[in-house]
Amino acid sequence: MSTIRLRARRLDIRHGRIDLSHGAGGRATAQLIDEIFRSAFNNPILDQANDQATFDVPAGRMVMSTDGYVISPLFFPGGDIGSLAVHGTINDVAMAGARPLHLAASYIIEEGFPLADLQRIAASMGRAAAEAGVAIVTGDTKVVERGKGDGVFITTTGIGIVPPGLHLSAELARPGDAVILSGCIGDHGVAIMSKRANLGFDTEIRSDSAALHGLVADMVRTEGAALRLLRDPTRGGLAATLNEIAQHSNVGFLIDEASIKVREEVAAACELLGLDPLYVANEGKLVAIVAPEAADRLLAVMRAHTLGRDAAAIGTVVADEQHFVQMTTSFGGGRIVDWLSGEQLPRIC
Repeated sequence: MSTIRLRARRLDIRHGRIDLSHGAGGRATAQLIDEIFRSAFNNPILDQANDQATFDVPAGRMVMSTDGYVISPLFFPGGDIGSLAVHGTINDVAMAGARPLHLAASYIIEEGFPLADLQRIAASMGRAAAEAGVAIVTGDTKVVERGKGDGVFITTTGIGIVPPGLHLSAELARPGDAVILSGCIGDHGVAIMSKRANLGFDTEIRSDSAALHGLVADMVRTEGAALRLLRDPTRGGLAATLNEIAQHSNVGFLIDEASIKVREEVAAACELLGLDPLYVANEGKLVAIVAPEAADRLLAVMRAHTLGRDAAAIGTVVADEQHFVQMTTSFGGGRIVDWLSGEQLPRIC
């Protein structure tokens, strides 16, 4: 009878906390998985309750990406570590022009972490995956001793399928190509830093965290043949992304500061915090390098999508053996946009 009562007792989500038994592989682990994760990520593949996911895939080249999320704070305006873990990995897959199929998720949870916060994160993750149409089909949960973690860390792995005939890669930028940015920069990093520093502004600054595969699908469907590569400017921001591409493609960039959009409140926060928006992380923007003759058509396609309505051409690829990213400033001068030395904002994703 006592065993029956024990099996029937549900987690105390409101007041309970993670303890080491939740990671021991026994009844407590199974209960945590059932009541927190399986209920949040509900889908037929996950419901098979195997140690792996089995599924059919369409023909074509596959893409796989994995990423770890250690953001602080865990909850921020515009999202949390759960939705971010979904969006970030979907976007990494989508930057290959792929259609994301499935995600795997691994949690490392610190002893003492509130069950209510864990449920909130899992629910957010489940919503983000459902809204993106990408199922979380397998995963893992580990618990570490108090003081040996920082609340919760999440690793997500995604797979996707690339349409036939499409090849996007970092070494394909060519002199004369156009550089297109899908929207305003700096929102995510400034939202995190504002929350971390407990700063208040007249207008709340929210993360731009979003899944970009729908926007990418429109771009690929209409101008895929003209696309050279796509990148999402996350850690290190736009500056790091352009420098990475310049190195891989053996080119340089000439960009126009006036064409790079930064929200007024984000610019003000950056000035207050001593940050350069070019180096601030984004989680819902992309950079497209495209053949010059297709730039205007691609811009029209992007602006027709909710996540690309502020898209703008911000510069061109140039021949440069030194691989410099040069910027014409708003005052008519010039500036080298170099690699970031160190980390402006640690624990940003």
